[in-house]
Amino acid sequence: MKDFSGRIAVVTGGGSGMGRELVRQLAAEGCHVAMCDVSARGMAETMRLCEAAGLPQGLRVTSFVADVSSEPDVLRFRDDMAARHATDKIHLLFNNAGIGGGGSMIAHERSEWERTFNICWGGVYLNTRAFLPMLRAADAGHIVNTSSINGFWASVGPTVPHTAYAAAKFAVKGFSEALITDLRINAPHIKVSVVMPGHIGTGIPANSLRVQAGSDADEMDATQIAQTRTRLISMGRDVAAMSDDDIRAVVAKRAQRFVEDAPTSAAQAATIILDGVKADRWRILVGPDAAEIDRRVRQDPEHAYEESFFDSFAAEVGWRLPR
Repeated sequence: MKDFSGRIAVVTGGGSGMGRELVRQLAAEGCHVAMCDVSARGMAETMRLCEAAGLPQGLRVTSFVADVSSEPDVLRFRDDMAARHATDKIHLLFNNAGIGGGGSMIAHERSEWERTFNICWGGVYLNTRAFLPMLRAADAGHIVNTSSINGFWASVGPTVPHTAYAAAKFAVKGFSEALITDLRINAPHIKVSVVMPGHIGTGIPANSLRVQAGSDADEMDATQIAQTRTRLISMGRDVAAMSDDDIRAVVAKRAQRFVEDAPTSAAQAATIILDGVKADRWRILVGPDAAEIDRRVRQDPEHAYEESFFDSFAAEVGWRLPR
């Protein structure tokens, strides 16, 4: 699919980060887009940015509030998309929505762990199931599943537990690779790509806290503060003397650093993804850090989780451990 003009795309997680940039760049290329997100406010900003850039006449960009881990929400999103775009087909499905959290099987609540897993993996599965008939009805289709470097390397550092997100992203990678053969046999006009970003400059740390707490507000509530305390304890930090304002300051600083330290912006990541789809690449690494850790894990998998391995990699690509 070399040209997106006139095509119809579905993008999950379109209210921020890479999802927002995918929506913007697809629309700029003349592609109709239906996005979903749990944040109506985030999608309204995505829509504002698209309109400010100037939408081609007749182009449809729609939004729908949906939790991708809920099958009823996903089915309502599909039906809304079909009605508002007056179509029984789509050409592109970007399973992009994801959050962090639930890093530890021990320190974190089961509900937080499963919330992360169910969004990051379940959202991919449920949306693929829901939209597959519409992809099959098109003359050509492409499923683009966002995994992560944590889909082949289950770590963000030796002091940070990361089980829920990594387990989900491994599942997304395996599912996507298995689909290559499944689609070749049963729906050969549909292609699949698995996207494996490194550190991308998005608002995922703050967004994840909001989703875990069921909030769309900027101000941290008591649930978010409690979750942050648990996360800091799981990383070995003493939080006994920290006030709620101290916790808020830590979160704000980490969110700022997460964007500033990223070697790849959300906009750059979206461009790399779309170029990969146009080139019909099934495996899309995003960012120089993703390419480097891929090389190192393949070269020396037995030592991939040792501190010296991480320290060497972090020094090479400029990663810093969360504080």
